[in-house]
Amino acid sequence: MAAVRRVVPPRSAYLHIPFCHRRCYYCDFAVVPLGDKAGGHSGPGSASIQAYLKDLQREIALSACGPPLTTVYIGGGTPSLLSPAQIRALLDQLRQHFGIQAGAELTLEMDPASFDSQDLVQLLDAGINRVSLGGQSFDDVVLEQLGRRHRRHHLLEACRWLNQAFQRGDLSSWSLDLIQNLPEQSLADWDQQLVQALATDVPHLSIYDLSVEPGTVFAWRQRQGDLELPQDDRAAELIEHTTSTLRQAGLARYEISNYARPGHASRHNRVYWSSSGWWAFGMGATSAPWGERFARPRTRQAYRAWLDDQQSTGLHPSLLRETATPLPLDDCLLVGLRCREGLDLEAQARAAGWSEALCRAHLPALQDRWQPALERGWLQRQGRRLRLTDPLGMTLSNQVLVELLLWWDSLPPGVVAQSSPEEP
Repeated sequence: MAAVRRVVPPRSAYLHIPFCHRRCYYCDFAVVPLGDKAGGHSGPGSASIQAYLKDLQREIALSACGPPLTTVYIGGGTPSLLSPAQIRALLDQLRQHFGIQAGAELTLEMDPASFDSQDLVQLLDAGINRVSLGGQSFDDVVLEQLGRRHRRHHLLEACRWLNQAFQRGDLSSWSLDLIQNLPEQSLADWDQQLVQALATDVPHLSIYDLSVEPGTVFAWRQRQGDLELPQDDRAAELIEHTTSTLRQAGLARYEISNYARPGHASRHNRVYWSSSGWWAFGMGATSAPWGERFARPRTRQAYRAWLDDQQSTGLHPSLLRETATPLPLDDCLLVGLRCREGLDLEAQARAAGWSEALCRAHLPALQDRWQPALERGWLQRQGRRLRLTDPLGMTLSNQVLVELLLWWDSLPPGVVAQSSPEEP
């Protein structure tokens, strides 16, 4: 008999603000560059921003009401292009439509040079209590090579403002993004980036490997033979050095790309990694409130047309509670294995609606595929759980995850049929 899983109503929301000053050379996100002088309330691009915010608010209003939100993440793009009053208005609408629980984590992505200390004070007054700062590098030459608008002195200034607010207790936490495995990056270069990041006293770091995506400037440069990326052995050395350095500084790796001091892990991102449902609003945003992922159109014109259709013919089925199903098992396993605690294969399968018979018939094949990873020390078993080792397993995680995808593709059609969820 199939397992029955309760699908819990979503209590997290992501809002996508697509506008930015310029598109970085590695970026393939759904963004709208407006120029270096753009701003939310006045200046170049302000009319486009205000028109988009009306569409975003219209989408929120169309969604079903639910329990109060415990996390909100406003990402982009560069959401700090918006004025504090515009951020407040978005939070107020979420508060009126869903409610926001006391103590909720309310995160805003911000870029250096897109705000000043007074903007930060007003944003905190509007309710923002966590900031994700897109620093990427402390090196001016690297920032220029990445196509970033800010420079090192902007980043240091922004870090100082955020840390002062954090020390005063006005900001619950903040995070800094950095990119590693950049063209011609040496171990000494990267070590200096870590030293400078730790000197800011940041309680959370997100360290991303450079990924060359189709359609980007970096992809064009790579085709021209003008992009020399670190070899695999150098990339592994950089990642191992990152883990060791940050661990000694008191930041634990709790997910492949994320390190935090105790109590400062991102609660919102934990929602994605735990396979819980979430709302999402805005151009290009992906939601999964009731178990099915759905991505909105990636252009403003197509997004507005989609909104008109939602208003006239009804909401997309993935947004309706009556269609609720658990997230697919492959999705749950992919995100679960990224986290420090790993996963319990059978428990995940049962939660996704698999019967005991399906588990006995098909899970051993995945464990067989993962046996070489266990023998090489990429995976380790702790009781019923499997987890990536750190740093080796997390460095080579793609080689473990590809075996999961190959196993999933090998399953007979229909074997992943899920049960109907019970009502909460």
